[in-house]
Amino acid sequence: MSRKTELVDRAQLADFLRTRREALQPEDVGLPRGQRRRTHGLRREEVAALCGMSADYYSRLEQQRGPQPSEPMLASIARGLHLSLDERDHLFRMAGHNTPSRNPRTDHIAPAIMRILDRLADTPAQVVTLLGEALLQTRPAVALVGDETHFTGLARSIFYRWFTDPLARRIFPEEDYPKHGRIFTAELRTAYSRLGTDSRAGQIVTALLEQSSEFVALWSAHEIGIPRSDTKRIRHPDLGILELHCQALQDPDQGQALLVYTATPGTESYEKLKLLSAVGDRQPHL
Repeated sequence: MSRKTELVDRAQLADFLRTRREALQPEDVGLPRGQRRRTHGLRREEVAALCGMSADYYSRLEQQRGPQPSEPMLASIARGLHLSLDERDHLFRMAGHNTPSRNPRTDHIAPAIMRILDRLADTPAQVVTLLGEALLQTRPAVALVGDETHFTGLARSIFYRWFTDPLARRIFPEEDYPKHGRIFTAELRTAYSRLGTDSRAGQIVTALLEQSSEFVALWSAHEIGIPRSDTKRIRHPDLGILELHCQALQDPDQGQALLVYTATPGTESYEKLKLLSAVGDRQPHL
């Protein structure tokens, strides 16, 4: 439970945000420096955009004004400013909230992963948890597979959606469904054995055993460690089938992976991948 508003240390919160903002350079977050930049570090409006909030809201925080930031808002700020876990916890305490628990399925993305993601602005890439929950996507990733960060509850996990929501399968060719079902089940079993029966993984398993006969059959096979193919076929409503390489950079401390989609130069899929910015974001129902 959050602490009361009057425990917000507005002066220290404002000073901390300012120093963290000034410590970041444009190239640290994938932004052009420009020739006329006079600001030391990032501008307030740049940080606000990175955090997904209005420039006015962020400015008021640095000016010791405005409402107490909510926990989701603080999580966005920690991500936008590339804070370490210790810095994130400090931010929460100054804003009058209890610090988030540290566990293998934390939603906090490590600064090193954020720095890599910032340099992939023109590449489909996303950060996912052990449970297949998308935490952050580049714009090309949204154009390729849709926005996978807006789901709530158990539906945050692609493992859960795969067996309960037919729309979750729309990005793959139908003939690939059995393969993906086996892989998702095996990966969920790995998370289940690592996190325990009382974890979120346990909740997903319990729900799927009650809701999906397909999952029951796959779960009973006890498959684990099924190797993923380096090549993945993605079905796009405008571009057709793309054969892409999916490389995963693992962060074992956070229980997360950075997935990056590329295509072999000179292939049809390579040309299609370059058209993603032209077709725009993929709609949820496609």
